[in-house]
Amino acid sequence: MPDMSSAEVFEVARRLRAAQPHWQALGFEGRRTWLHRFRDWILDHEDEILRRVQAETGKSWGDLPIGEIVASVDVLNYWARHAEKFLAQEKTRPHSPLMMTKRLWVEFHPHQLVGSITPWNAQLAMQMLDIPAALMAGCAVLTKASEVTPLGWAYAVEGWKSIGAPDVLDAVTGRGEAGAAVVDAVDMIQFTGSVRTGRAIGMRAAERMIPCCLELGGKDAMIVLADADIDRAAKAAVWGGFYNAGQICVSVERIYVESPVYDEFVAKVVEHTRRLRVGTDAPGEVSRDIGAVATEDQLKIIEEHVNEAVTKGATVAVGGRQLPGDGLFFEPTVLLDVDESMLCMREETFGPTLPIVRVADAQEAVRRTNDSQFGLAASIFTKDRERGRALAAQIDSGSVNINNVMTNVFQLPVPFGGRRGSGIGFRHGGAEGIRKYCWRKSVIEERFDLPAEIYWYPTKARNLQLMTRAARFMSAGDWKRRLKLR
Repeated sequence: MPDMSSAEVFEVARRLRAAQPHWQALGFEGRRTWLHRFRDWILDHEDEILRRVQAETGKSWGDLPIGEIVASVDVLNYWARHAEKFLAQEKTRPHSPLMMTKRLWVEFHPHQLVGSITPWNAQLAMQMLDIPAALMAGCAVLTKASEVTPLGWAYAVEGWKSIGAPDVLDAVTGRGEAGAAVVDAVDMIQFTGSVRTGRAIGMRAAERMIPCCLELGGKDAMIVLADADIDRAAKAAVWGGFYNAGQICVSVERIYVESPVYDEFVAKVVEHTRRLRVGTDAPGEVSRDIGAVATEDQLKIIEEHVNEAVTKGATVAVGGRQLPGDGLFFEPTVLLDVDESMLCMREETFGPTLPIVRVADAQEAVRRTNDSQFGLAASIFTKDRERGRALAAQIDSGSVNINNVMTNVFQLPVPFGGRRGSGIGFRHGGAEGIRKYCWRKSVIEERFDLPAEIYWYPTKARNLQLMTRAARFMSAGDWKRRLKLR
């Protein structure tokens, strides 16, 4: 794949901009037609897409269909179905009787060119969480996948072109220069990735005075209360911590368990973890559960977090090492006797590790959950729904799942975003999930064709007195002030 220069990226952006007005002019029905054709192409080429994704990542085959194809098609259908309603002209009433001579409405106009930059952990789905909404809004979209995993998304973009769709979606490839050029070439940027890169993009977007949406790191906590269904909670922890080898922004990365059920919960998690099969299976085989770590650098971070925790007194209940032989495979690892002085509890690991902590009560669990630079998502397991909702209200994160994990990513009617170091802005969120790709125009129309406004020049004392009296009468909270009797 070419390591593109800024000039090459700008040329692609220029071409997309030139095609955008025609795309916008197609209207919702015309754009919907092309998205449906793209959806059908994805479904028709599912096996080839997944083979490419697996070949460049080493994922287990079982992780692929739901995480890549099902999620992508679901998001595409949602925005194709709802975009017209969400972006319809929004009429509103004047806020005061003094303004009843006005008609007010808001129009949504697409940013001409939107940029989407994604990391290496979900090649198709990560882009498809965003671009269908931008396309349905009428934007052209310039995308860049990670230089570590560019092949799966590049193939999908070729699919868009192969169906004869308008030239409003393309992918550039390359390292830092190409990514920086995307940020400089677009009118709005959607970024998913590391906190460090996200901050740099946010600062550049501020310099350019363009909107940005940043989904960054997570250190998502799971709280298990004493009244929880321990079997369900343990299974959820293992899937939520180890799916895609833990390389998901909303992976479960730390678990706080109330003391009365701690031993039972740990025993079940360890039991389920021991049964997991690690490796990359053949396409369609489904003989492995946990695939490869995507890069050597990420493997080093995982090893550092585990080794540092052990040095500080943590216990490895299961796993804890890279598997010998070819490939970047790390054993699913459960860590006990951990605390917040350790990297595995403080920094994003993005790997197959589950640190588990015993806590005295729910309030301690909430306090320690909130004591983090991240705030993307969290989970609570309890049979008491009212208690679960009350604790969810106390957790300082963008989403909270009650009796489940990671499901917040796929709830398209509600916002998906983070707090603090986990980013700014939101994916999804019903109407707001597509309106972020638009700029808003307020239109104010006069109801009556008056020859002049009462406050226009020349200034007249009589008109001024009339206006101020009317304002006082409508604004004051008591009759004496309305009638100027005090």
